[in-house]
Amino acid sequence: MQANLLDFIPKHNSLVPFTVDKKGIVTLEVKNRGFYNRVAQVLFRQPKISYIALEEFGSFIWQQIDGQRSVMEIADLVKEKFGAKAEPLYDRLGQYMKTLRKCDYILWVK
Repeated sequence: MQANLLDFIPKHNSLVPFTVDKKGIVTLEVKNRGFYNRVAQVLFRQPKISYIALEEFGSFIWQQIDGQRSVMEIADLVKEKFGAKAEPLYDRLGQYMKTLRKCDYILWVK
């Protein structure tokens, strides 16, 4: 039986600090680690930390991730706030959560 992503509970990865500005926009602070990043930093003067500003939807979703709410509960909050602008909600939210997890910005509690 395959797990349903909507039942998963995401939480922030403590290794990814973030800030929230006055407008509610979240900026993630991602350390560029590893051999290839180190080479790029030395040779091409790439930054040691990348600052990734999330857009309005992403910032709202990020702020709903608390290690308690499931993806389904977050979807309900997104629908309540953005209405039809969020559609197709489940496809978009599912892909967004998969991307956050693939990049190690979030972890699954369950």
